[in-house]
Amino acid sequence: MGIVVVGSLNMDLVVKVKRHPLPGETLLGSDYQTYHGGKGANQAVAAARLSQRQVVPGKGSTPSVGVRMIGRVGQDAFGHELRNALKREGINVHATLPIAAPTGVAFIAVDEAGQNTIIVSPGANHRLRPENLTLTEFEGARVVVLQLEIPLDTVRRAAELGRQAGATVLLNAAPAQRLPDRLLECIDILVVNDKEALGLCGVLPDSPEMGLEVARELSQKVPRVIVTLGEQGAVWVGPEGSGHQPALRVEAVDATGAGDAFVGALAVALCEGETLPRAIRLGCVAGALAVTRVGAQSSLPSREEVMAWL
Repeated sequence: MGIVVVGSLNMDLVVKVKRHPLPGETLLGSDYQTYHGGKGANQAVAAARLSQRQVVPGKGSTPSVGVRMIGRVGQDAFGHELRNALKREGINVHATLPIAAPTGVAFIAVDEAGQNTIIVSPGANHRLRPENLTLTEFEGARVVVLQLEIPLDTVRRAAELGRQAGATVLLNAAPAQRLPDRLLECIDILVVNDKEALGLCGVLPDSPEMGLEVARELSQKVPRVIVTLGEQGAVWVGPEGSGHQPALRVEAVDATGAGDAFVGALAVALCEGETLPRAIRLGCVAGALAVTRVGAQSSLPSREEVMAWL
């Protein structure tokens, strides 16, 4: 098992609007659509699609880098659909269990510029507790991928188990919140966007130069730090040095899945032994392709699409 993702699974309810409403304002939007989402599930799907594919007799095409998803869904139609969707991507879902709670839901509004606002009702995701995790589920992992849509204590326990299993532990600190040092000391790679960096450092990086300053500050607590900057690409700081990877120029339709595509690509590249700069380049291409399509998992690109750009 190359990659273990511990995190959220949501059903995304998406509506398009001309612009985002002001406080107290009501706007009419489009018909809503449902998409499979949740940052954990999105990143698991991104990793599965971006892995090399191999054909197994009698089983069809599966990812060459194995992906396991650890999470919780409800015993309802949304939960059943989300779990089966991961299975179809070749993802191991034995540790993604249905429980007596509503499946997580995200309410997403997307404006004409492709920018989104999101409200998440966590549901079953917040019932994934530290005591539900065991070292057995992390055995064989080379990279453990974490986010912040499940309880923080559970994230920390997953990081500790990832370390015990000998894996590289990658935290995408989204959605933004303060992080205790006890968690950060278990993290090998921290990935934040500009707004998440603001929450951690009190500074909004609006340029690659400012992004590098923020990454250097955060690297005092985490060995490797990546700050993603949307259309300005990404910057990083680590023992290997520092750098800036520009973004592809594309026409943005919906930014919902961009960050998750980046993280999934990063995890796959690291699992395959790529250097950090090369992994970040792969992530920037995957993120750029994701913004050209609507939805979260529905926007995530394949290995072939990313390699064509490279």
